[in-house]
Amino acid sequence: MAKKGLRAPVNVTWEITLKCNLHCVHCLSGSGEASKDELTTSECMRLIDELSAIKVFQVNIGGGEPFIREDFLDLLDYSHKKGLVTCVSTNGTLIDNTIARRLAKMEMLYLQVSLDGVDEATNDTIRGKGTYRKIINAIETLTANNVKFSINTVLTRTNFEQLESLRDMAGKYGSELRVSRFRPSGRGKASKADLGPTAEQLEYFAAWLEGHDLVKTGDSFFCLTSDHRREKGLDMCGAAKMTCCVSPGGNVYPCAFMQEPPFYSGNVRRESIKKIWDNSLIFKQFRNINVKSCMTCYRFEVCRGGCPAMAYHTYHDINMPDPECLVNLKAGTGITL
Repeated sequence: MAKKGLRAPVNVTWEITLKCNLHCVHCLSGSGEASKDELTTSECMRLIDELSAIKVFQVNIGGGEPFIREDFLDLLDYSHKKGLVTCVSTNGTLIDNTIARRLAKMEMLYLQVSLDGVDEATNDTIRGKGTYRKIINAIETLTANNVKFSINTVLTRTNFEQLESLRDMAGKYGSELRVSRFRPSGRGKASKADLGPTAEQLEYFAAWLEGHDLVKTGDSFFCLTSDHRREKGLDMCGAAKMTCCVSPGGNVYPCAFMQEPPFYSGNVRRESIKKIWDNSLIFKQFRNINVKSCMTCYRFEVCRGGCPAMAYHTYHDINMPDPECLVNLKAGTGITL
């Protein structure tokens, strides 16, 4: 699989809009204003048709803020009608009782609500003044309407000490905690020096995860987790092998954290996503990444060098090792903070 990829992606990340009502300092896409060439409703439906036809299992929808699109709930309904499971990441600030009641009827929906601190001071420093109260209101509204969701937190050096409290908060609402990795893409490039976890914090987090099996991790935390935990899920980068990313304007990239010109692989307006998946030279490059400096590592066959996005944003070279992998952390080498 690592060399050939599957016949079609298992899941696709779809950044459905760049427009957002917040301006989070670590935003992976640098969202804010809608781009002028975002896919129209009919174009979105055609993409959904294609994803369904090639038997993509799940579509991970983010942005920007998805609920800012007036057609978004209709697009969710259409996706489910076509047999696609959807996982939606939202900042929660636009969710009211009307939206929550409609979401409660969607059996093929997974919802992730972003919260970057257990208290107002920590969260609002990252997501903006007043956002904590709005997010908690959304969480309470979803809970009251029996909508299942998880709380999604990007691990930073400012919320690191709140992991236990965040897990407890999620449990209070009958939810789960999902911790995502800080990536220096989008606005994260400028905020990494202040927000990126230290090497010591990452090592502690790896040990903490060992005792918290019910805490979910996203993105590429596989290279920061113990061998025991790695046995429970995907343990190598899935970009161009199991997944890919579609931008608001239909551009296709290996993953959401590599929406950079060197990794542009095609556009769904001009060719099918299946054709891009099968023939993209960029995708073939990702399927043949060769991190030579990692080849003697005992984890190489399952990790294969870690996260190419972290390597690219750190060294501008996807064939370099992940600077934050657990092996490098414990050896005290390769860390760029």
